[in-house]
Amino acid sequence: MDAERVKREFAESLEVNRRAAGTMAAPIAEAAALMLECLGGGGKILSCGNGGSAADAQHFASELLNRFETERAGLPAIALTTDSSTITSIANDRSYEEIFSRQVSGLGRPGDVLLAISTSGASPNVTRAVRAAHRAGMRVVALTGRDGGSLSRILGKADIEVRAPHARTARIQEIHLLAIHCLCGLLDDACTASGPT
Repeated sequence: MDAERVKREFAESLEVNRRAAGTMAAPIAEAAALMLECLGGGGKILSCGNGGSAADAQHFASELLNRFETERAGLPAIALTTDSSTITSIANDRSYEEIFSRQVSGLGRPGDVLLAISTSGASPNVTRAVRAAHRAGMRVVALTGRDGGSLSRILGKADIEVRAPHARTARIQEIHLLAIHCLCGLLDDACTASGPT
C-alpha cells in the first residue's frame, strides 16, 4: 500500500481546511445565529441530503436532539433521510426528486429552518426541498461545494450558503462535517448559556 498517497491526502485536506477557515467562518456563524433564532421562536430544523450528505443530515439532527459536547435540553431537529417507508412511498408514488420536498411541505412551518446539504449543489431532490421550504415560509442554510451549483442560485436573500472551497467530493464532505460540528458547538454554547433566544 502507498503511504505517500495517504500523506498527500492529509496534506490536501489540511490545505483545504486552512482555506475554508477564511471563507466559511462568517457564514457558519451567521447560520448558527439563524438556527438559534429559529429554535428560540419555537421552530425546528429539518435536514436533508443524499449519500454521505444524508449521513451528515442525520449526524446533525442527532447532535441537536441528544447532545453534542454539552449537557442541555434536546433541540427539535428532524433528518428527512431516515424514514424508509416515507422515502420509498414518495419515490414510488411520485418521484425520487420529491422525497424531501414532500416531507418539507408536510412538516415545515414558517420560522423553521432547512439544512440542505449537497456537495455539488446540483441534487434535484435537495433543490426541490429548498423551493418547498421557501413556499412554507422557511429559511435555508445550504452546505455546498464546487461552484454552489443550481442550489446556490435559488437561495433567497434571507438564506445562508456555506460553500466548501474545493471540487473533490471527499474534501467537501470533510469540510461539511467540520461545519456541522461548528454549528453544533455554537448552538451548544448559546443554549447552555441561556437557552435558545
